[in-house]
Amino acid sequence: MLAECVEAQGRFLDGIANTLWAICEESSWCIPAHIGTQKAGVGLPDVNETIVDLFAAQTAVSVAWTLYLVGPQLDPVSPLVRRRAAQEVDRRILTPYLERDFGWLGFGATRRDQRPNNWNPWINASVLTAALVVETNDTRRVQLVHRILRSLDRFLQPYPEDGGCDEGPGYWSRAGGSVLDNLDLLFSATRGELNVFPNALIREIGRFIHRVHIADDWFVDIGDCPAKTGVERDLIYRYGRAIQDPQLQALATAGATLQEQVQAADSIDLGRALHTLFDLEQVLARSGARPPLVRDVWLGSEDMQMMIARDREGSTDGFFVAAWGGHNAQSHNHNDAGNCLVFVDGQPVLVDLGAPQYTAKTFSGRRYEIPAMQSAYHNLPTINGIQQSAGRSYAARAVKHDASDSRAQLTMDIAAAWPATARVASWARTVTLERGKQVSVSDAFELKEVSGNTSLNWITPTPPRVDAPGRLLLRLPSGKPHSGVTFTFDADQLSAGLEQVALEDPRLERVWGKQVTRIVLRPKQPTPKATWTVRLALVPATAP
Repeated sequence: MLAECVEAQGRFLDGIANTLWAICEESSWCIPAHIGTQKAGVGLPDVNETIVDLFAAQTAVSVAWTLYLVGPQLDPVSPLVRRRAAQEVDRRILTPYLERDFGWLGFGATRRDQRPNNWNPWINASVLTAALVVETNDTRRVQLVHRILRSLDRFLQPYPEDGGCDEGPGYWSRAGGSVLDNLDLLFSATRGELNVFPNALIREIGRFIHRVHIADDWFVDIGDCPAKTGVERDLIYRYGRAIQDPQLQALATAGATLQEQVQAADSIDLGRALHTLFDLEQVLARSGARPPLVRDVWLGSEDMQMMIARDREGSTDGFFVAAWGGHNAQSHNHNDAGNCLVFVDGQPVLVDLGAPQYTAKTFSGRRYEIPAMQSAYHNLPTINGIQQSAGRSYAARAVKHDASDSRAQLTMDIAAAWPATARVASWARTVTLERGKQVSVSDAFELKEVSGNTSLNWITPTPPRVDAPGRLLLRLPSGKPHSGVTFTFDADQLSAGLEQVALEDPRLERVWGKQVTRIVLRPKQPTPKATWTVRLALVPATAP
């Protein structure tokens, strides 16, 4: 379709017509993983009950823009193609959207923990595209847009004022980014009369993505996010342009290339692909920009409670630290209240694995059988042999953040993230960056009783080398300002075990390779009360 728009010689019209007709012939536009919401349950799709999911709506976007751009040119192939395609968009998307209350619309949510996730803005943006482009009845189009706006309000009203996306940067493009898609369409359709971009919340939602940027394509990977997240450049650029934020635009354009942007247009949905192509010259003209690399960020809502800090503004040299409190009922939740990450010179040292490839288990009652979702495979303690539990009440308490020119610090009591069977009275964790010097994580705890093994778990992609009692060395790639990091602890209190964790998952393997190491610090003597501190210090590149 894009090739026909460029060439305009009719050479691709047969292929477009054949593909469009084949799409219309599909029994369902909903993917199998989501078909279970039909009354007939899982299995084959019931053609008498259309389900509006992410990808049914996404298909409508492809059909709608095809009709908009080359619809009349298809009539010589067959006048039935255009009519059939419009009918299918109405039957499968627009009519059920008006007539049914799908859960993702948010109309049935009564509690904060029921607030809609990225499905809401993502599907609404797709339906809005179809309503504006395909629907010909003015009254019905207004009804559709009004319902979309009401549904979007259900997504935005409970959103934290600081713009923190608890689904993480990997989902931001379909959460906050889809909010932009909706607002962009409304701005265009009303010729700028409906302009929500000056709104403070809308601006903060956009800024989230550059605030959680670590270096290159590394982002703070909370929840089901990959640690490496490709920057959807045009989406971020458009958001930065809409809210007039130069930092957001700089993240989008830094290092952009023609080949990359053309490939991006071929791998995203048709609506965003059109923006990518039309904005191509603007993005490439700013490719010499430097990403903002913000020194300090505090996202203080109870859903996130995230500190981000680095040694210097605008530089990846030295330490980068992220730590968060939050709770264990986030969208795409991992049991990770109190987790922290450490990077040095833009390279991972202590990490969050992210989410493995989705399977039937991922969103089932067996979700927390997956190691990457468990607290023992985050940089967190295991208390009396017990891990954190899932749920809104399993959360950090008494969370405090402080930042100055010399340091950044997050303190919290994470005891409530464990069930009562862990027998923990208090667990005060303090994560401190002393800029240019060291990172320390101090755990001061008191147990009601010692009923099992208590340990500290640390995940690193770098095979540690025992350097001395109480001291491990984590090497960095050559060519960096620092050759590595020392990882030290009190050898009188603790002993270190090194466990190789095989990553038999393609999604994790793409980021970390075949395996990572879990450093397990165990007490030499069982104790109900202690303070354990781990310190990471920089090793200059000239050191042996």
